[in-house]
Amino acid sequence: MRIPGTRFQSGDMVMGRWPGSSLFYEVKVLSYDAKIQLYTVIYKDGTELELREVDMKSPTGFKPSHRSRSRSRSPSRRRSRSRSPARTTRRSSSRTTSGTFPTETSVARKEPKMKEVLEIRLSPVARPVENNGHNKHENKENDTADKVNENPAEAEQEKKILESRYNLRRRKDDGDAKPAEQTEEKEAEQKPAAATAPITTELEFGGRLGVSCMMLFLPVAVLVLMVVCSQEDASLMRPPSLPALDSLLDPHVFGMVVLWFLFQALLYVLPVGKVVEGIPLKNGEWLKYRMNTLHAFVLTVATLGAAVHQGVDLSYIHRHFLQLAVSSLLFSVLLSVYLYVRSRWAPQDQLAPGGNSGSVIYDFFMGSELNPRIKGFDLKYFCELRPGLMGWLVINAAMALAEMKLHNLDYPSPAMILVNCFHLFYVLDAYWHEEAVLGYMDTTHAGFGFMLVFGDLMWVPFTFSLQSYYLVHHPNHLSLPCIVGIVTLNVIGFCIFRKANSQKNAFRRNPSDPTLSHLKTIPTATGKTLLVSGLWGLVRHPNYLGDLIMALAWSLPCGFTHILPYFYVIYLTTLLVHREARDEAQCRRKYGSVWDDYCREVRYRIIPRVY
Repeated sequence: MRIPGTRFQSGDMVMGRWPGSSLFYEVKVLSYDAKIQLYTVIYKDGTELELREVDMKSPTGFKPSHRSRSRSRSPSRRRSRSRSPARTTRRSSSRTTSGTFPTETSVARKEPKMKEVLEIRLSPVARPVENNGHNKHENKENDTADKVNENPAEAEQEKKILESRYNLRRRKDDGDAKPAEQTEEKEAEQKPAAATAPITTELEFGGRLGVSCMMLFLPVAVLVLMVVCSQEDASLMRPPSLPALDSLLDPHVFGMVVLWFLFQALLYVLPVGKVVEGIPLKNGEWLKYRMNTLHAFVLTVATLGAAVHQGVDLSYIHRHFLQLAVSSLLFSVLLSVYLYVRSRWAPQDQLAPGGNSGSVIYDFFMGSELNPRIKGFDLKYFCELRPGLMGWLVINAAMALAEMKLHNLDYPSPAMILVNCFHLFYVLDAYWHEEAVLGYMDTTHAGFGFMLVFGDLMWVPFTFSLQSYYLVHHPNHLSLPCIVGIVTLNVIGFCIFRKANSQKNAFRRNPSDPTLSHLKTIPTATGKTLLVSGLWGLVRHPNYLGDLIMALAWSLPCGFTHILPYFYVIYLTTLLVHREARDEAQCRRKYGSVWDDYCREVRYRIIPRVY
């Protein structure tokens, strides 16, 4: 197949640079994308990459080396300073279709100012099959490769060249790059190229029709659940008596929602807490975030305590619960409209990969801009942890006060205390590990549109608090053994959840950490490794398992009279199963046959011996 106006054609066998190194290997050209000006190529091991034209060479320029190797050194002692093809940079874009590694490619490379022709031979990376406690990551930087180089000066020159780093995707600014190629390559890399965002072709949630139904159904579902929860029988089988439409929106309540958002925004910009860098973006930019949610939480509690001391009645939230939800929905819609409009003028390299389909409805729902900011104020990161989660805790506290007032109690019921404590502990744990949010898929991949805005500002505070709202109208007596059993179940779920997440975050930060040396892993052709021991060897998503156990413990204090308090368990199970299926498909595309090996090693997805 001819590709007009390009140097290489589909089916051509050429020499392609491996990510993060100066080494070239034989590749086959699959296709060319004129919009992003990248070739899709495949290596002999099955790894697919997107390469620039400057990272590809005609095979006629590479001559095999006929120089005999020195006998003064054992082949086992001759190690290359280059990176293995199994070791790539995080910024490279790869799609692995096979889990094997290049083992037979042997090419010669000619560098400027070098007199010798170096022969490179890649050694296979053995998959670990035993759990012997050794660190599987210590030798990742020094995979074996035979090399002949007797001149120390030349060896030092070779080291500098091989340690050069390359970003195979176009960057906004390549001014700091130091290519070690011919003059024409250097000039080509120094020319600025306009970054373009890939067009979204795979639409999630059923595409335009699916997201349209979700935007209509989800808000209605929240309001119906709240209305049913306030009724005496709380039955989902009987149609609820809906309130008058004109009573759903109260300007005074809407003003309170706006003030709450602005108050949390003020706490967000306070110059307290450390500043950390997030995950590097595709354009090479590192965004900075201030970690001060715990400070904001303490100030919020102090402010509300002072307000109650001055006579403010927090049970107002219970009396206007439905109006608060409608006002939050309206505010979410207005914020989503602003985000979509501003995304029309956002630079291409700042758009999210999943919200650039060209459909107004779909992009409005998914979010077009990845990290919308107003002079350093990150809207997505702010909404992820602040107004919704803190609002959830404030609603719970208000429901406890409303229960005491409605039933003439001196203190909340044990069931209400359990629900409040469980939720409080969960949120404080998220605030304590605030930095981990920077690695979540919502932060690194998803655009900020109606889906996340609605989820952060309406869904979380008004559905996660349904259990406390239910207990106000349907008190449930708990015996001491029941209390002990529910607390024990929640502790077990939290331990699994926290241990799994802590292990995952530590492994992401530094896979070579000596404290992780006992973990068994499987290497992949992308340079990453998959955990197959500990909790991550029991199931593929132990953090999901812990989350589900905690969700059940949160619902049990409400008893078994109605299914409504268990809505959160049902919702979370559906969400995590769907998310696990998305992760499964993505990892299979990314890791190829290695993922099949991983699935044979870790058979169960979330629940051991069940699913």
